[in-house]
Amino acid sequence: MATESATVIGGVDTHKHTHYAAVLDELGRLLGHQEFPATDKGYHDLLTWMGSHGEIRAIGVESTGSFGAALTRALTAAGQRVVEVNRPNRLARRMDGKSDRLDSEQIARSVLGQTSTAVPKSKSGMVEVIRTLRVTRTSAVKARTQAFNTLWGVMIGAPSPLRDELVELSKRTLVNRCLQLRPETENLLELTHDPHRLLTAGIATSLHDLARRWKALDEEVKSLNRQITSLVSAAAPALLELHGVGVELAGQFLVTSGDNADRIRSEAAFAKLCGVAPQPASSGRTTGRHRLSRGGDRAANSALYIVTIVRMRHHQPTRDYVERRSAEGLSKREIIRCLKRYIAREIYAHLPRPAAS
Repeated sequence: MATESATVIGGVDTHKHTHYAAVLDELGRLLGHQEFPATDKGYHDLLTWMGSHGEIRAIGVESTGSFGAALTRALTAAGQRVVEVNRPNRLARRMDGKSDRLDSEQIARSVLGQTSTAVPKSKSGMVEVIRTLRVTRTSAVKARTQAFNTLWGVMIGAPSPLRDELVELSKRTLVNRCLQLRPETENLLELTHDPHRLLTAGIATSLHDLARRWKALDEEVKSLNRQITSLVSAAAPALLELHGVGVELAGQFLVTSGDNADRIRSEAAFAKLCGVAPQPASSGRTTGRHRLSRGGDRAANSALYIVTIVRMRHHQPTRDYVERRSAEGLSKREIIRCLKRYIAREIYAHLPRPAAS
């Protein structure tokens, strides 16, 4: 075991119920490896065990947004430097195989070799609440759409008298009308002697239940919208003042940057995170060539595209820019790429950042 004055690097392979940790010294020698439960006590024991090998310089954690989220919060609260490691060393995996011990060791080596340097999202403030509410709302919206599509399909196949009454109604009117449907009896077995009445009563029951489900999900979506609006307005009032940036887009930019937006050290890094930084594509005698970036947060990239389209239609300075660049020979697609890069710079300047201590 290394002396207490030694500096060590930790690596943690995270799972649902357990985490596997490894410790290296500054020369890359494996000092130890051990498994810990994914609980508060397990996090404390893991940190104590790593500290017994020497002074901890950094700890690499896999999946800081899912299985490693709670561990990341615990280590950060303890004052440790946590590095996000999400891409395994595929060459080492092919040559040495895969196990929890090997994975945790490779995570630590990626931190030691500085191939992984990203600071993970803290996931401990208002932005994390906004993210969870947005995820919940997305699920509710999908379920609401599915409920109405099912209702529509059942209604289209209903017997003619019932179908003719409903088919011409608008969406909400149809739902409200279906809520008023009442079958002759709740016990459909009583109508088995009359197939036509049984069919009508069964479809009326289905339409009523589907309409009730849609209504409940609609109220859930409205409630979540109100909460998200109030939180985004409190977290990022400066973002909402930008032309073309509403609550939905501002919420996406906040989720992309995280509670600790200061982890993104420059507007160029934010542009790369959003997938709007051109990628170098030069080789040999071909120099100065760039290609479109396909990486980054695609939801943030989509949000930048929406802001760009809104400004191209309703923002006079942007319209003037488009006209000038078009006269220079640029295509509309190239102009949109330029605008997205400029807007990313503007968004980065208005992101909320923790107050200086």
